[in-house]
This record gives sequence, structure tokens and C-alpha cells, in this order.
Amino acid sequence: MITRREFLQASLAASAVYGASGLGNWSRLAAQQALTQDQLLQFDDFGNVTLIHITDIHAQLKPLYFREPEWNIGVGGAKGNPPHVVGPAYLEMFGIKPGTPEAYALTYPDFEALAKSYGRMGGLDRVATVVKAIRAARPDALLLDGGDTWQGSYTCLKTAGQDVVNVMNLLKPDAMTSHFEFTLGIDRVTEIVETLDFPFLGANIFDAEWEEPAYEPYRMFERGGVKIAVIGQAFPYMPIANPSWMFPNLSFGIREERMAEVVQEVRDAGAGLVVLLSHNGFDVDRKLAGNVPGIDVILTGHTHDALPEPVLVGQTILIASGSNGKFVSRVDLDVRDGKMLGFRHKLIPIFSDVITPDAEVAAAIDAEREPFKTELEEVLGQTESLLYRRGNFNGTWDDLILNALIEEREADIALSPGFRWGPSLLPGQPITREDLYNCTAITYPNAYRSEMTGEMLHTILEDVADNLFNPDPYYQQGGDMVRVGGMAYSIDVTKPQGSRLSDMTLLKTGEALDPARTYVVSGWASINENTEGPAIYDLVEAYIKRKGTIALAPDTPVAVTGL
Repeated sequence: MITRREFLQASLAASAVYGASGLGNWSRLAAQQALTQDQLLQFDDFGNVTLIHITDIHAQLKPLYFREPEWNIGVGGAKGNPPHVVGPAYLEMFGIKPGTPEAYALTYPDFEALAKSYGRMGGLDRVATVVKAIRAARPDALLLDGGDTWQGSYTCLKTAGQDVVNVMNLLKPDAMTSHFEFTLGIDRVTEIVETLDFPFLGANIFDAEWEEPAYEPYRMFERGGVKIAVIGQAFPYMPIANPSWMFPNLSFGIREERMAEVVQEVRDAGAGLVVLLSHNGFDVDRKLAGNVPGIDVILTGHTHDALPEPVLVGQTILIASGSNGKFVSRVDLDVRDGKMLGFRHKLIPIFSDVITPDAEVAAAIDAEREPFKTELEEVLGQTESLLYRRGNFNGTWDDLILNALIEEREADIALSPGFRWGPSLLPGQPITREDLYNCTAITYPNAYRSEMTGEMLHTILEDVADNLFNPDPYYQQGGDMVRVGGMAYSIDVTKPQGSRLSDMTLLKTGEALDPARTYVVSGWASINENTEGPAIYDLVEAYIKRKGTIALAPDTPVAVTGL
């Protein structure tokens, strides 16, 4: 058995984002000249096994802008540790110079200026180019999809995921796991899964009536002379975070004991390398790695974190590959006699102006979008502000949605879910219908209008806060914090559930929220069946068309303490 020190020394030599540095705020042309596809793809082959990881695509077939978070608070043992480091601290931790392509891809400072220099990122046709290049060098490479693939765009919503399925099939994944896929409804998921040429894995998904596995838990592969077990772990909190009536006969959960049993089962079957393809979220996977021995690699997803270096827990490596098609991870491993002796890792940023689109996949994307071209391209308005979402608290895309809810539904207060998906728009860009659906395209979109007391609002926000800031990762059951409009509050992330929030204020009067008083509240994405109200994308479209131009200063309705 190798020591942890030896393991670190053998492993970390090539764990970094490759690319030029010191480019500064040049024009896009200069950025393209300084950054090449060969640079992005350069990798010194290592060992005998290669893994390729993508996750949280959210149906984004085309290149996009996506601003990384300026709030990613870690609590408990995660405080101050990756991925809970952002901005200048992130750059310092990983030795990245401000203003470089890496800084633009991985952090938020100077995002608007750097976006104009380095352009959009992602696009599954560019991802395909990278995947094919890796496979050309390493024909036995495994391509593994971490889920949240069939949700998040206009065309995906209109085709019930078929557009993304068709395009992803051209990339020929070897396996995938899931989360938002189930919000298509269990019948549609079953229909798609039966057509796939690769396994849809979920060791933690059980038939709720019979308490037996509902999906294939793992798949064994023989690659590079090694038996590789890929175990799937779907998002464990589906019935809590998403509408359980859409998949009524399934149960989920972390199922730590089940995971230990599956790991032992594949080891007994001769697996020399055990890979967990997970949609748990980073902190859950970090805890799981410490509690379940025998997992060599965890390809983590759900929390949309992008890290240029793996995180090690004992002798398990955690790989975080970002979201929205911005990155592809390549991991080469040296596996001998059932032991992982070392690895090399590279988080490949998908700069869409630098990487040549794969012609076959580009044509397929265009074909899938063609029937919807007019609807996708219709301009609803224009933004004078940077519109973004990702972060623990409100983003400007969320503020736009909240303002629309308050005005269109004549509400005192608005609530919007803490979804992590949704690309960004730069100031001066038109807002098209496609842009709007990229931030609202779900299958339970109704915008409700109801009455809630101040006490009820406090309870709701406390419950959501505990999903995010509970020091035990296994109790972190949701996305980011619910976004609020029409009200403000303070939060101490170090306090226990029920006492984190204070100073709840109604903005239009400046008065403290009265626990006994009733307020009109509007929101969307309720997990309750038969929720009534207009679809959120229709409501916000009407609002944008009426306003014409959107100008939003970054809102600060939340005062955070305890950091």
C-alpha cells in the first residue's frame, strides 16, 4: 500500500488548467491568437486508463457566457476549502493570474471585460472536438456524463429532452447518471432510457414499493488491461427538491451502506479501479469518500463547481468539472495489480472561439434547433445590465424574475428558487426568448400567488437556509438560497436551524415583517402538484416586452454574517 505522501507526490504533478497566462484585457482577436486549440488539448499521456468527465450540461447545445459565483460559502469542515473559495482568493489558492483565460473561465472578477476578450464558452460541438481528440490519443478512454443533461433550454423543454439525447448520442457516452432528467416524468425517462446505447446508472434509486434497485447500479468495463467499475449515484434528494409526483414509485437517498456494499461487490468481481459517477454535490461526495473506503475516483456533479486540481480524501480523488459545457475533465491513471499508483488531471476550458466545432455534431445541433428558429431568436427586450444567476444569494437574472413576479402578480414579496443553472448575458445584449428559457425552462413552471404570514416566510427561509448551510453535508438537500424580492433579511450562517435569519424587512415600507401579518407572495417552481398560475417564462416574457430595456443594479437584499 502506498502512503498518502507518496500518493500525493505521484499524483499532483500535472493537475492544472493549461493555457496562456498574462494575456491581459486584449481584444478577442488577440486572445484567439495567443490561445490555441493545441494548447488547450496538450496532455502528456500517463498510465493505462483515461476518464473523460462532463456534467451539468443543462441542455446547453450552443456556446454561452456563464459567470462563476462570487458567493460559495462553506460551513463546518468545508469552510475555506475548495470549492468554497471564490474570486481573488480562488486565484491566489490555485496560482492563477488575474486577467488570464483561466481567471475568466474559473472566477467572476472582471467578468464583463474578460468575456468581451475571450468570448463565449462551451457548445457541445466544441466538446465533441475535445472528446474525439482525447479518444484519438487514448482509444480506450471512458466518457462519463454526470447528469442534469436533459433539462434547461427551450428546445429541450419543447422536445421533452429529445434534442439533447440526439446530440449526446453522437458523443457516444459510456455511462450517465441523473437528476433533473426525472422532471420529464417517469414515463418519459423510461422511454428515453430504453433507447440509449449506454447505461443509465443509479445505485441509489430504488422501487419505493418493493425496495429493490430500479436501475442498473454499475457497469464493468475492460480498458487498458484493467477492470473498471463505474458506479452511478443519482441526485439523492429528488423527492425533497423536485416534484415527487413526477416519479411516484421511486425512492432515492445517499444510501451510504448501499454504496459500501456495491463497492465491495465490484471489488469482489475483480474491479481494479472503482469510479463513482455522482450527482451528490461536492460536499456530500467529500463526506462519502471519507466514509466509504475503496472508491478510487469520484466524478462529482450537481453543485456546478469547477476546480483546476483534484481534491484528495484519503486515497480517493474528487474531480469537479463545472457546468453548462464550459469544461471537460481528462484524468489519466496508472492502475496496476488493483491499485491506483498515480494520476494526471486536466480541466480543459472550452473556449468556443478557439476550439474548432466538430462538423457532425454542429450539423446535428442546427438540425435540432431549426424547427424552433423563429421562436428562439425573437427579441423580447434588451439588457443594460450584466444578467447572471450562479451564487448562494440573489443574482441579477433572479432579480429580473422577482421584479416580474411582483409586478405581474401584484405581490408584496416574491420568491424564486435557488437554481444554479442559467447562462449569463452581457450589458447591451438583446434578450431573446431562448435566453429567457435558459433560465426558466422547467416542467413545473406555474407562477403561484398566495398569502403567507411573516412567520411562515421566516420558517420557509430558515428551512431553505438549512439545506445550504447545515454543517453536515448529508443534510444539504437543495440548491442555492431561495432568492427574495420585495424584502430583505440578515443571515448568520454559523447559527443553528431556526435562528439564522433576522431583520426581515418589507422593502416598500421599510417596516419589519410582522410574524402575524399576512403578505401576498408570488413564486414559481413549486413542487406541489396542481399548482395554479401562468408559466414563469410567459409571465417574464410579458414583463420584459412591457419594459423594453432592463437595467438592474446588483441587489443586496441579504446581509451575511458569520463568515
